[in-house]
Amino acid sequence: MTSLTPRSEYPRPDFTRNEWLNLNGPWNFDFDDHNRGLREEWYLNHHFSNKIIVPYAFQSKLSGIETKEFHDVVWYERCFTIPEEWQEKKIHLHFGAVDYRATVWINGRFVCAHEGGHTSFYADITDALISGENRVVVRAEDSSTDLEQPRGKQYWEVDSGGIFYTRTTGIWQTVWLEPVSPSYLDRVKLTPNIDTGEVSIEYIVQNRKSKQELEIEITSHGQIVVNDKVQVHLVQRKNKHIVSLVDFANGEGKLWSPETPHLYHVEFRLKEDDVLLDKVQSYIGMRKISIQDGKIELNNKPYYMKLVLDQGYYPEGLLTAPTDEDIKRDIVLTKEMGFNGVRKHQKVEEPRYLYWADQLGLLVWGEMANSHTFTDRSVKRLASEWQEAIERDYNHPSIVAWVPLNESWGVPRLKRDPRQAHHLVSMYSLTKSIDSSRLVISNDGWEHTISDILTIHDYEGEKEVLTERYSALENVLKYTPADRSLYVNGFQYHNEPIMITEFGGIAYQKSDWQGWGYTAASNADDFIRRYYHVVSALLESPLVQGFCYTQFTDIEQEINGLLTYDRQAKVDLNIIRNINEGRKLTFAE
Repeated sequence: MTSLTPRSEYPRPDFTRNEWLNLNGPWNFDFDDHNRGLREEWYLNHHFSNKIIVPYAFQSKLSGIETKEFHDVVWYERCFTIPEEWQEKKIHLHFGAVDYRATVWINGRFVCAHEGGHTSFYADITDALISGENRVVVRAEDSSTDLEQPRGKQYWEVDSGGIFYTRTTGIWQTVWLEPVSPSYLDRVKLTPNIDTGEVSIEYIVQNRKSKQELEIEITSHGQIVVNDKVQVHLVQRKNKHIVSLVDFANGEGKLWSPETPHLYHVEFRLKEDDVLLDKVQSYIGMRKISIQDGKIELNNKPYYMKLVLDQGYYPEGLLTAPTDEDIKRDIVLTKEMGFNGVRKHQKVEEPRYLYWADQLGLLVWGEMANSHTFTDRSVKRLASEWQEAIERDYNHPSIVAWVPLNESWGVPRLKRDPRQAHHLVSMYSLTKSIDSSRLVISNDGWEHTISDILTIHDYEGEKEVLTERYSALENVLKYTPADRSLYVNGFQYHNEPIMITEFGGIAYQKSDWQGWGYTAASNADDFIRRYYHVVSALLESPLVQGFCYTQFTDIEQEINGLLTYDRQAKVDLNIIRNINEGRKLTFAE
């Protein structure tokens, strides 16, 4: 997996404009270990002594630096020139993600600051620009040992260990420029309703005027199913519009699912007196995820989720995929193994992954990177960044569930501290208040409060034990994974669907990497036998409605993946697929 050129694909594929300028590639770069840069005003003038390839973190090979040493403050510099045809436009500078705290200057002038290592942000830099060459400087601060930061799997020791991996500091997603008119479409929120054949469209127009109209055109296979126009209201809260898809009215509407990932193309045109101000391309998948009588349903039909745990790490890029093709390949491999979804674990995944999941058909559980201690500050940081993540990724039909917390990370004293239980409840309710169309899991694995699914982590390797445990509800509810109760005191089971969202974790060394797993296989046949036993036990359970196998690939010191870290199959993927599809296998004694 070698990137011949830095990431060059459009970074926001669910909200696209034709004009943009990619700023990935070589940047000037320096460590600021003594935190002198602000005092010495590096944003005004500084001789940078290093180079880095953006958007790869300095810890990664693809950055051209590759060191695991602690460097908590780093600086970037790059020059750019605005195309002449953009001169009458507003210019936005976008960052896909900067871990963890970013400050940005243009030509020595402060333009924005952002906190949150996994979410996108932008600044209107128009007034800071000069004719000819411009200079952008970014300061990124990422405390290597701050457990109040939502850091997920990024370890607070120099070297990886246990279930934690190499850190990511600074810019790790695409940086880009985009021109817009003085009035422009800032965002849209698309909510499908397959029961009525309608789409709710909430939109925000910046610098809106009274004579502006928003044209909405939706097509399917080139056929127009919506051609509508709405007056832009000066009162922002009234900017909501519902459209009906003609093909649904005719009984010919097409649903989105992993098996048939049909997408409707959407075009928005903002006009004033018939003059085009802005044009944005998007898409929508008509799908519904719900629970009916204790059963998980996709598009109003029972649906068994077969997920794989995907940490989203790459040997050469860490959290950043080397190329867009690598992202697509991960999804293709996932589907080849017979999975219909992934649980993106402790990483708010980049929009390009969600785009390919939308296009190719893969369910996604979106999960927040957690902090590892409970304080007022950690609560504020988690809630703030989580809201940004939901808002950014709301329109992706592939996302069917949100997971704000995992395994009581950041809330280690749920039994003794009522505030921590309130935090779980509040994160569930906060998520639902922003997005009531998806399922929400309060605390994946154990110690649930209010949760749409009872999710359990269970690394038992013996089929007989798993079969017995998941044969009857009373057996399930008395199980205590990792010596934790399934529910926090004061909360109890209310007929939620049951899913085993971490299990397996079978170690099998198939490369030069050495490491660990929850159980271990001695060879390929042994691995297949062990995989069959744990998966078939869950498929045969009358209670379990889905699973998430640990895990997609080996990562650093973990060798419990179905694939090696560089995405090579450990065993024939057709065998994995057959097992996932419930086909019976027999083994010689």
